Amino acid sequence: MDRQVAVIGSGTWGTAASDLVAPHAEKVILWARRPEVAEAICATHRNPQHLPDLELPENVVATSSLAEAFDGASSAVLVVPSAFLRSVCEQAAPYVAADLPIVVLTKGIEPSTGLSMVGVAADVLGNPERVAALSGPNHAEEIAQHQISAAVIAAQDVQLAQHFQRLFTSPSFRAYASDDLVGVEVCAATKNVVALAAGMAVGLGMGDNTLAVLMTRGLAEIGRISAACGGDPLTCMGLAGMGDLVATCTSPHSRNRSFGVAFAQGESLAEYEQRTGMVVEGAQAARSVWELAHRLGVEAPITEAVHAVLYRNCSLEDATDRLLGRRPFEEFYGME
Repeated sequence: MDRQVAVIGSGTWGTAASDLVAPHAEKVILWARRPEVAEAICATHRNPQHLPDLELPENVVATSSLAEAFDGASSAVLVVPSAFLRSVCEQAAPYVAADLPIVVLTKGIEPSTGLSMVGVAADVLGNPERVAALSGPNHAEEIAQHQISAAVIAAQDVQLAQHFQRLFTSPSFRAYASDDLVGVEVCAATKNVVALAAGMAVGLGMGDNTLAVLMTRGLAEIGRISAACGGDPLTCMGLAGMGDLVATCTSPHSRNRSFGVAFAQGESLAEYEQRTGMVVEGAQAARSVWELAHRLGVEAPITEAVHAVLYRNCSLEDATDRLLGRRPFEEFYGME
């Protein structure tokens, strides 16, 4: 039983994560950026913005103060959008104990630096050996309903991974351990880009064959990038790779897929995020993974196409023609 868990981020995943860890903690403090959200959670045990039908356990309270969230914490869960992880960690740094176990649920690669989300947290908070990553096919809407789900927890230290396994495992949520921190995080970031492509294909009226091609070739692309970063290509066949890719590319809960559909039908990124109130992580990842692939000299044609469409004024038709005009290679090249 953890004494006190700080969950930093009150979006859908942060809210569901608070519910998930509550049975294993004496107290859970959920940090919300907006004071009115924190006040509403304390008053009603419901998040008025995200998953409002989920009644949070009595031992979950909320605050808009990072100092209060980390005061007395015995574990921390970071689950803020990738674009804001560094700034939130910088604000929290004065209150984070040097040996506090931390698990990062945010998925992505930081633009310019090429750092993973664990890398960003460790860069700001120090002591990278105490920072783990959790990833997998985890739609918060289904986890909040206690539907069967699973994730992989990766860490340099096996005891750290086991610590967070105990914190997250429940009758409906299985947590597996891995020591391939690099592979898990590359899978987590890159699959979001593939999901954007899948959504765009659906928005253009393409069918199941096209989705299957995008997912399997996307998996090969993820494997090449992971191998170039020093990850184990086999990780791509697990929960962080194949599992998360299938869920993100096919589910109506996936904001990456749904944005891809909306984009193909004429809606801009800004319009989509304003309408839904949610951040499209794949749009940020399309830029950062594209930068990473170019820096490593790895062929990533799906990432290249999505980046061109979002950031280089390339039409969906031209991007599709470029992908289909490539000469096919061996199926699993570049994954040694």
